[in-house]
Amino acid sequence: MTVLDFDHPPAEPLPMIRCWLEDAGRDTELPNPNAMTLATIDPDGRPSARIVLARGLDERGVAFYSHYNGRKGRALAANPRAALIFHWDPLERQLRVEGQVSRVSNEESDAYWATRPRGSQIGAWASAQSNPLAAREDLVKEIERFEKRFEGGPVPRPEHWGGFRVALERVEFWAGRPARIHDRIVYTRDGAGWSIERLSP
Repeated sequence: MTVLDFDHPPAEPLPMIRCWLEDAGRDTELPNPNAMTLATIDPDGRPSARIVLARGLDERGVAFYSHYNGRKGRALAANPRAALIFHWDPLERQLRVEGQVSRVSNEESDAYWATRPRGSQIGAWASAQSNPLAAREDLVKEIERFEKRFEGGPVPRPEHWGGFRVALERVEFWAGRPARIHDRIVYTRDGAGWSIERLSP
């Protein structure tokens, strides 16, 4: 397991983010080690949080995919900032990311869409995510309708579905320690570089 030296941290956070994600996938039995809590602010100012899966990580930020017209999509359109939390209890680790949110390119969304199971692709067409649903059978009927529509061919990516990217503007690493005297370090974007501070537990 990768050790983060909290007294002598690396100059930038991205390599350690990658290491911690790899550790979570290799050293735990978590079914979704890339699961993260996504917190947003709705257009009316109310906070909202839910679990999504990280599907990309590079110097531009952390990417995930969803409906643009669902509750999270509407929130991000109105307030394009978000906070993410990865929590890996077996490793006593937590990673927090905060930053500006933007949509990924159509090319990136198309590439990821092509990797999704066909059933998930159909579901993205059939579901009006976050909107009221009178009965599950109504959703089943919509799924059947789109299965017939795209029968015998590929399922194209709908315009209402694609990726978001949360920029790496503030990144905090947390490691559990005995007596709750935890280690915390935060990176804050400072122009082209980073400022680094140790935080009290």
